[in-house]
Amino acid sequence: MPVSVLDAPEVYARLDSEGLYGRIAGLPGQIDDAWRAASALSLPATYRDVDHVVVLGMGGSGIGGSLLQALAADVGARVPVTVVRGYTPPAWADRRALAIASSNSGNTEETVAALEAALAARAQCAVITTGGRLLELARAHNLPALTFDWDGEPRSALGWSTVSLLAICCGLGLLPDLSGELDESVAGMRSLLREAARDVPEASNRAKQLARRIAGRLPVFVGAQALAPVAYRWRTQFNENAKSWAIADELPEMNHNAPLGYGAPAALLPLLHVVLLRHAAMHPRIALRIEGTLQQLADAGVAAEVLDVPGPSVLAQVLWAVQMGDLVSYYAGLLHGVHPSPVEALDWLKRYMAGR
Repeated sequence: MPVSVLDAPEVYARLDSEGLYGRIAGLPGQIDDAWRAASALSLPATYRDVDHVVVLGMGGSGIGGSLLQALAADVGARVPVTVVRGYTPPAWADRRALAIASSNSGNTEETVAALEAALAARAQCAVITTGGRLLELARAHNLPALTFDWDGEPRSALGWSTVSLLAICCGLGLLPDLSGELDESVAGMRSLLREAARDVPEASNRAKQLARRIAGRLPVFVGAQALAPVAYRWRTQFNENAKSWAIADELPEMNHNAPLGYGAPAALLPLLHVVLLRHAAMHPRIALRIEGTLQQLADAGVAAEVLDVPGPSVLAQVLWAVQMGDLVSYYAGLLHGVHPSPVEALDWLKRYMAGR
């Protein structure tokens, strides 16, 4: 029997010469580092007295805000969280709002513009970055700045983009203390890595097996509540790691429109593969909707499956699912025969925008 591509060391050496797998596998340790560093960040007492948190970020940095927003709704946050993926914060983001600008490079043009607008509106501001224009603004305006060194892709710095936000909000009393839940989360992620590492054969590696079922198809990832932004994270990881189209959707909203399109265009149906993320904290009516959705997809001839996400808390479930998606998208990229790390198309567009 031939050796699986995903079990061949020479494939990893040839396609992952930049070592993305190591950064994916290092996420639990990165989370520990980010929590410690952000917990030690000195913040003015006035930052506790806000009515809203606004996270400014794009791409791999912006996903941290989306995960924080979803978690805040489940863990009893004292204030709501809004995410700005663009140039302009909401008009109400004034001195009663905490605006946290997050950019790996510090030069993301949308995030820089949004921070400048937040400063003009006299919002309470902070920065998470490795340097660049964001750090310059932080120093010029005497803002708290969490800086970190990262020699890798912004999408692989999720510990810094997500857990730093959690630690800052917990330290300010805007979220309950999540340190115990974070320890459980990291333990669950490390357990998953032991089961789904690249040296674990495909025959007993569920991340490789799921990548095999998805590779060469158009995947549709569906989440609900705290797992809705995780489904979006899976979509973007497939875009960047597997160099593939992908779609993300959300329950229950999906049930109010998407079923009418399940059967068309007929030529697309054999290429679709739907993955519904399910977790124990899910509202029971949404869990029931998953069963109904599976039935409708089957009736339309669309391949679909449920991924049950384990974990003793919502935070643990979210981070386990993020780790799983990173692994599956990485393995799918190898099956597509692409280098998972480079993002030439994104770099081209940045150069295009910079010249105009």
